[in-house]
Amino acid sequence: MKLFEKFEKNDEAVSPVIGVILMVAITVILAAVIAAFVFGMAGNMSGTKSVAATASHSVDNNGNQIITVTYQGGSDAGLVQNVTVNVNDGNKVPFPGNITVGDSMKINKSVEKGNRNHVVATAKFTDGSDQVILDTYI
Repeated sequence: MKLFEKFEKNDEAVSPVIGVILMVAITVILAAVIAAFVFGMAGNMSGTKSVAATASHSVDNNGNQIITVTYQGGSDAGLVQNVTVNVNDGNKVPFPGNITVGDSMKINKSVEKGNRNHVVATAKFTDGSDQVILDTYI
């Protein structure tokens, strides 16, 4: 019987082993989150710019349908390189010259008489980004 008396049950090692495993797991997760922000893996999101345009519909003396698009500017107006306008998915028409607040252009191509016309104006900015500044039906 003396042989069995030497072996006693010892549960002291279970708790420290689990604690070490949990600490290693938390460290790995924390390192991954920090690395995601440091190395830019969280994604590059650019904010929207604040500029706008308006559109109106008229008919000239010859009965031609005309859409007038006016650049309204905004807080980011100084960053705009150019603006293009698209009516009813036709050809994109750029504003002529350097665009400034209050500039207007008249479009009569692709304008459908008696139908609602889809007008989309897109601005290109100095950072290379494009943004729709008007999307309306008139």
